[in-house]
Amino acid sequence: MPAYKAPLRDIRFQINEVFDYPAHYAALANGKDADPDTVNAILEECAKYCEEVLSPINLSGDDEGCKLENGKVTTPKGFKEAYEQWVAGGWQGLSHPTEYGGQGMPMSLGLLKTEMVGTANWSFGMYPGLSLGAMNTILQHASAELKNTYLTPLTEGRWTGTMCLTEPQCGTDLGQVKTRAEANADGSYRVTGTKIFISAGDHDLAENIVHVVLARLPDAPAGTRGISLFIIPKHLPTADGSVGEFNNVVCSALEHKMGIKASATAVINFEQSRAWLIAEPNKGLEAMFTFMNTARIGTAIQGVCHAELSFQGALAYAKERRSMRALSGKKEPEKVADAIIHHADVRRMLLTQKAFAEGGRAMIYFCAQYADHMVNGIIEGDAKKYKKWDDKLGFFTPIIKGFLTEMGLEAANQGIQVFGGHGYIKEHGMEQIARDARIATIYEGTTGIQALDLLGRKVLIMTRGGAVREFTAMIAKFAVDNLRNPKTRIMATTLAKYAAEWNVLTMRLMLMARKDRDVVSAASHHFLMYSGYVMMAYFWALQAHIAGSKLTQGNGSESPEFYKAKIATARFYFDHLLPRAKGHATSMVKPSRSLTRLPISDFAFE
Repeated sequence: MPAYKAPLRDIRFQINEVFDYPAHYAALANGKDADPDTVNAILEECAKYCEEVLSPINLSGDDEGCKLENGKVTTPKGFKEAYEQWVAGGWQGLSHPTEYGGQGMPMSLGLLKTEMVGTANWSFGMYPGLSLGAMNTILQHASAELKNTYLTPLTEGRWTGTMCLTEPQCGTDLGQVKTRAEANADGSYRVTGTKIFISAGDHDLAENIVHVVLARLPDAPAGTRGISLFIIPKHLPTADGSVGEFNNVVCSALEHKMGIKASATAVINFEQSRAWLIAEPNKGLEAMFTFMNTARIGTAIQGVCHAELSFQGALAYAKERRSMRALSGKKEPEKVADAIIHHADVRRMLLTQKAFAEGGRAMIYFCAQYADHMVNGIIEGDAKKYKKWDDKLGFFTPIIKGFLTEMGLEAANQGIQVFGGHGYIKEHGMEQIARDARIATIYEGTTGIQALDLLGRKVLIMTRGGAVREFTAMIAKFAVDNLRNPKTRIMATTLAKYAAEWNVLTMRLMLMARKDRDVVSAASHHFLMYSGYVMMAYFWALQAHIAGSKLTQGNGSESPEFYKAKIATARFYFDHLLPRAKGHATSMVKPSRSLTRLPISDFAFE
């Protein structure tokens, strides 16, 4: 398995020089303690934990997997000890309120942590990651009594949390939820039903597990308008906050999965389990989706994680593995053959991985600042501020979730290809990265669902193209400002053309959809991928611009070679990856009939 090394040089370049996080944090209500020295210390300690504790148990965790025996789930060797260190380090509450035992840091700092944890060991990161979703939902929507009961042990990491949505008959279409809740005389409820695909649904890492569950009240309206949200602990808390009696929350099975095998994906049965209502009756979906934008950023990070880890493994191998001679002549004449990194096609794969990892990182870090403003709206009790930034973030999240996870999967497959046959066998760990990456394009909404959300809801219905116009205005301004810069002139010109085309395509689809509603579904995948390629191009041009400025002014914190590599990778992206957008542009405006007119009976003939 590739030994993970946290890319702190690139992380620091992006947060300090590209996005000016120090100034960003200084302007936040909860950012006063996130000064550069503190942030750097947190990054250093997190990197050390990820490299020395989590990375070494990634491959072994995949080999061993989780086990369900006699009703108890056990995680692989080393996971319990690693989680104890996680709790002792206070990592769970890094970005949560101090009143519940957290450190009160900005949410974006938690996302930087998530990237390092996820790259080192995505399966492990699922356990504390699912807790964050439960914590955020309780924090914003639960009563003061429920917050006081659950948030402190969750923030400290003594308890973990899950989000229980999916049932055997429904995944994306949650209007089909059948789990039912019946009221008790004391104001609590009894919940009965089965949930599947519950990540971190049961395990031996913490003393209690708190499930946030969608269920339907007896008199609830049909469909999504009749779903409520409940807290259901595996063990009932006692009056003093300790763990009490078992609450009839039963793990009946663990899913046998393609990847992330060290993360327990459970079938959970609620058997008249006591529950407490979060938010208003029949408003469960609204409460659950409050932090959906940030949850999708967390999943988008997985694309960056797998691209980064596969790149690290492939790069080390390409420098050592020798095969044939470079077409331009011997590069290492004293050796039996040249290292494969001298071959242009191998460099194409490596640079693709690097471009997706570092370009995706920039996209995530930009969106993380929006998330900080959104959370500050909640902290300040400013509903308008919250909605403003949540709406802005809502345009970016389907793009980064859908596009980055697809590119992360591609990068993971490229890593196997660099290794050749050795990438296909388990001992090198490259095939595990690809298996782990595969789920990222599926959960938290498949790529197709993200595409429909982007084009159908965010672009056509909610903003009538306004979201695209707002972001392309940012691209256009950058292009105008850099047309005379010799290092970025070609990129600026190219970006200006794509910004204009993005708006034209949006308008064409809007007009086409008036006559043919299927156009939206037919075009949505291509629209999302086009959006992703153009958006990443902007962030690569931005990195190249900053790198060029630092080289010219000589005031950067990095070496000249680092900045030159940034510019070179940006040029590779514009030359070899951005042109893919043209194919998506062509396809998205084709009539839907080539997709919709084939009769179902004619898809195959026996």
